[in-house]
Amino acid sequence: MPRDKQKKIAVINDFSGFGRCSIAVALPIISALKIQCCPLPTAIFSNHTGFDSFFFTDYTRHMNAYMDEWKKLDLRFDGILTGFLSSVEQIDHIKRFFDLFYDEKTIAVVDPVMGDSGKLYATYTIELAKSLSSLLPLADVITPNLTEACVLADVDYRPDVGDDELLKLCEKLSAYGPKKIVVTGLERGDVLSNYVFERDSPPVIVNEPRIGVCRSGTGDVFSAIIAADAVNGKDFAESVRRASSFIAKAMRRTMEKDVAPQSGVCFEEILLEL
Repeated sequence: MPRDKQKKIAVINDFSGFGRCSIAVALPIISALKIQCCPLPTAIFSNHTGFDSFFFTDYTRHMNAYMDEWKKLDLRFDGILTGFLSSVEQIDHIKRFFDLFYDEKTIAVVDPVMGDSGKLYATYTIELAKSLSSLLPLADVITPNLTEACVLADVDYRPDVGDDELLKLCEKLSAYGPKKIVVTGLERGDVLSNYVFERDSPPVIVNEPRIGVCRSGTGDVFSAIIAADAVNGKDFAESVRRASSFIAKAMRRTMEKDVAPQSGVCFEEILLEL
């Protein structure tokens, strides 16, 4: 099947039926930006793990057969976006996916979902977190928060890191492969900052007011916009501004509706504004 006129992004992430995160977020956002979203699930959840109870099934053993069918169709992807992974074996599957589907026209965005506030998520082992760094040579763009950036670069986490240190951190990560990096969600008083790095260009700081409490799925909203904009040829810093502004507006709408933090952010309310 030749690369047709409608662009496609393969999204390798988990699927949660409730809670507004992962594939359930990426699919409508990428679609709204006029790109076909093609999900490859890494796990299936009834609702995300921030709830007290959830159904979960790992999809690792199905991933190769799933992508083999896509290969039979000779699918071509303009973008690949990776998110939550549950095992080192899944990282090997992603590398195989790149072997099968990545070419010189494909833009790869790696969202290294594995921790926050200096700690790994409960589902992540040190081995898995360290193994994620092996995806950096495959990535054109990465979207880590500060915790994830420190783990990938193998440096100590400090919440009060300055801009000069962020530059050194991004330069170290970029040396592994990615030309574009945004370190997301830097907490600076009443402001959330995003540190935007592009190789051979001066860094850019994108600020938005800090609104409400931390919610599930905001990182998935962010990475979906970044991936779609990259495939659509948008300027990287401007894409970060747009994603940050969209999330801030969605957060305000979510607070107006008094939605519980576990239920994520009401991006649907303003989706058509993208």
